[in-house]
Amino acid sequence: MRILKKTKINFVGHRKIAAIISSILIFIGLISLISKGGPELAIDFTGGTVVQLKFEEVVDIANCRTILAQNDFNNFEITTIGDDKEILIKTVFEGSNVELQEKLKTAFAPKIFDTRRVEVVGPKIGKELRSDALYAIVVALLLILIYIAFRFDFYYAIGSVAALIHDILITLGIFSLLGMEINLAIVAAFLTIVGYSLNDTIVVFDRIRENIKRHAKEKLEQIVNISLNETLSRTIVTSFTTLAVVVFLYFIGGEVIKLFAFALIVGVFVGTYSSLYVASPVMIYFENRAGRKIAKKK
Repeated sequence: MRILKKTKINFVGHRKIAAIISSILIFIGLISLISKGGPELAIDFTGGTVVQLKFEEVVDIANCRTILAQNDFNNFEITTIGDDKEILIKTVFEGSNVELQEKLKTAFAPKIFDTRRVEVVGPKIGKELRSDALYAIVVALLLILIYIAFRFDFYYAIGSVAALIHDILITLGIFSLLGMEINLAIVAAFLTIVGYSLNDTIVVFDRIRENIKRHAKEKLEQIVNISLNETLSRTIVTSFTTLAVVVFLYFIGGEVIKLFAFALIVGVFVGTYSSLYVASPVMIYFENRAGRKIAKKK
């Protein structure tokens, strides 16, 4: 599907402006992270108590959140399990399990419920989850670097990984600025953003490789511009359809999936921007610095 006719946008010519914009966004995000002592981590990473309650009647999840907030439950997460009569609460509570159950009975009175389970997630487990999450992202980036280097060459790989790191840092910075928590679902969203952005970048790199053979006499910058313009229609269609789905999830999906959807909304915008203004310019920089000639790529 092609919604745009032949375009001649000078993407590469705007790379310095794009670099300034990206640097400012990343810098603001890093300042926010540093000033707050890092990202705001959810119970998944900091530890807390997990309580599963089974009510005799259907409960409204939004009303449950209001009740918990009014009864001084801080930093809590709440989701439904199975039908609308069972909920799972993750919260930070310093007292004993008995004290927690008494407080919940007082909060939800006169509703009748049965406590199915109470589990304590210690700080050590939270620390291990943080390490595992960081490890997953680093390994994903490393494998991507190897894959792109094998499929194209090392300088293409540097460009693609630079774009992915750019996307993660900006998304993380936005979460920090807005005071949003990072939980396991958000880590999954980050990995989804990596996959989405990488797919777009590979499409562009494939077109660049094809055009290097067709326009061997042109400069690399010109070939990249031609390739970006030729894939622009595909990029817009992919971004728009993906964005439509995640926006729908954000407004209709409920509180449980809202942060995940928000991360993907940011990721779609940032990922589309980086595939146009980050991955290819970084690749051009390293290719030119190495003094390679296009003829060698034929």
